[in-house]
Amino acid sequence: MAQIALKNASGASAGNVEVADAYFAVQPNVPVMHQVVTAQLAHRRAGTQATKTRSEVSGTGKKPFNQKGTGGARQGSTRAPHYTGGGIAHGPQPRKYTQRTPRKMVRLALASALSDRNNEGRVVVLDSWGFAAPSTKAAIKTLEAIGATGKVLVVVTPQEEDAIKSFRNLPNVHLLLVGELNAYDVLCNDWIVFSQDSLPGSKDAK
Repeated sequence: MAQIALKNASGASAGNVEVADAYFAVQPNVPVMHQVVTAQLAHRRAGTQATKTRSEVSGTGKKPFNQKGTGGARQGSTRAPHYTGGGIAHGPQPRKYTQRTPRKMVRLALASALSDRNNEGRVVVLDSWGFAAPSTKAAIKTLEAIGATGKVLVVVTPQEEDAIKSFRNLPNVHLLLVGELNAYDVLCNDWIVFSQDSLPGSKDAK
């Protein structure tokens, strides 16, 4: 199994921790990551946009002027698309943007994203969060001590309530439960911070 340096909340080394090769030691597959992230973003779209066709807009059904004698083209309705206030031709209608993504692709995309961050040395594992009580100041000090700058993804378990309450108010921190971990959020953040219990593949990670 691959190993990642283990640190404590003060940033000091605490040895190494074994991590699952299936998550942290695969060859990043860029096309799969792209497809899965695209599908995830598409799934967020509401798809409620709609325009009115000529049969739906308000207006009279009367012929605007005589068929002949005007010198102009014949017209049958002022609700036609080329009239001001007329309907929209070929406009957007409500639809679903959801794309079907196989589970194996979703898992491969997540593993590829985590492995890519691990290859860059931007995955940090803490032996414990070190919070005696919820503290945003302590959370800031922990991130500074481990050198996690920029956008940081903090992965926790539901049982780590002190950590959840400590990190949730930081604007540069994205907090996720380990069961919610996904390729898009990994790729959107510069650093990924785990505790030993929240490591994917560990017995406590649920």
